[in-house]
Amino acid sequence: METVTKTLEFSLFVNGRWQPAKSGETFDVVNPATGEVVAKVAKADVNDVDAAVRAARTAFESGVWSRLAPEYRALILLNFAKKILENADELVYLEVISSGGTVRRVANSDILQICDLLQNAAKFLKEYPYVETLPSLPFPGPSTNQVWREPIGVCAAICAWNFPMLLAMWKVVPALAMGNAIVVKPASNTPLSTLKLAQLAAEAGVPAGVFNVVAGPGASVGEALVTHPEVDKVAFTGSTEVGRRIMQLAAGSVKRVTLELGGKSPAIVLPDADLHVAIPGILFGVFLHAGQICESGTRVLVHDDIYDEVVQRLAELAQRIPIGNPLSETTGMGPVISMKQFETILEYIESGKAEGARLVCGGQPVRVAGCEGGCFIEPTIFADVTNDMKIAREEIFGPVLSVIRYRDVKEAVSIANDTIYGLAAGIWTRDANEAFRIARYLKAGTIWINDWHMLRSDAPFGGYKQSGFGREMGKHALDEYTQVKHVHQSLVHHVEERPWYQMLF
Repeated sequence: METVTKTLEFSLFVNGRWQPAKSGETFDVVNPATGEVVAKVAKADVNDVDAAVRAARTAFESGVWSRLAPEYRALILLNFAKKILENADELVYLEVISSGGTVRRVANSDILQICDLLQNAAKFLKEYPYVETLPSLPFPGPSTNQVWREPIGVCAAICAWNFPMLLAMWKVVPALAMGNAIVVKPASNTPLSTLKLAQLAAEAGVPAGVFNVVAGPGASVGEALVTHPEVDKVAFTGSTEVGRRIMQLAAGSVKRVTLELGGKSPAIVLPDADLHVAIPGILFGVFLHAGQICESGTRVLVHDDIYDEVVQRLAELAQRIPIGNPLSETTGMGPVISMKQFETILEYIESGKAEGARLVCGGQPVRVAGCEGGCFIEPTIFADVTNDMKIAREEIFGPVLSVIRYRDVKEAVSIANDTIYGLAAGIWTRDANEAFRIARYLKAGTIWINDWHMLRSDAPFGGYKQSGFGREMGKHALDEYTQVKHVHQSLVHHVEERPWYQMLF
């Protein structure tokens, strides 16, 4: 992909137009592959948050979007998808230079996923049960009863840095589909593609104030959003630790909250697994995007009978993953997001060694020609890991795989569920019936059988336990962005025919 050498500049996108931060301040966005500043972005503060929320509130209350017929909202969402495809090259470039995701992945997966998400939402809008009529009951008397689904109001979305476009759109699309207005705070590392998406939404016909983006520090901008009295609902993707903080802040005004948090997802490899498929599948599950995916399969549980063979084959294939500049079409794995994350991952690798895990491959920084300032780490595999080790308990968010031995399925399920997380899990086997039987015992929101990372825009995604609550994508996500209202109309016209009033008079 052709690169642009000049430093890009971005303002905030509020009320349908680009606006500088009220303070006039900016912050730098750094390319994790090179360490170079690639963009300067307006740095929002509490005043910018207030302006964005008030713009969203005004737009919502005006009814220009919230009371627009669903079929017209659907048409605009489809137009939004068209705008994304027309501007795909720019979106891909902005995503790659800020997140370190490979151009191979972003161009061939992320763009298609967000367009599919918009198209499915448009379809769901035409089928959604906005009004449900309840059956008539003889007591206490004739009446009509309906359950209405209505938009919540102003939503806030706070997103992580690993998949900026996808994570933003998982929140933006259902919020817009159901008639809400939204203010998005992207991660400070990766605000560029989200800001561009807001512009494209406006060009597609989303009214001013309905989709706003404010970039800045989470400690100030994020908390200002969560505590703002005009925000009705908060959706967050990020660490479990920050998710707990958001719950605490939102409790002050009893806001609706959905959380998509951390994971330590287990993959169980049964003795009959087809290793020709399972070995690359396991590596795909953990080393895609350098392991910086919340539902990565970072714990692989392997049966005694095939343990040594699996470890050997994983190590051999992992060392063939091409590491390099994410803008190159030949790169399979790019950098980690920042020097801070780079150092954290290396500390976890050292802790694995110290606790007695066997380092099978990787574990070292990588020097990439032309990207000497980048944060690259080899695909790292530890064998002889026990589930009480730090590398098996904590979310590393890097290219580190823990391989754990088990003796029977009961033990494997016990190890798999022995975690505070429950985002995803997987099973590798030729026996479909056994896979479905095991899946019933795994405490996770998504179960993959003989695959990994296969998320669908028409299927719900979310976690059990401390991986969060609420669901993104699918029809279930639309429910998360609606209020439920029961409307009762009595058909008894004479007071004498209402004996229940006698309970008072």
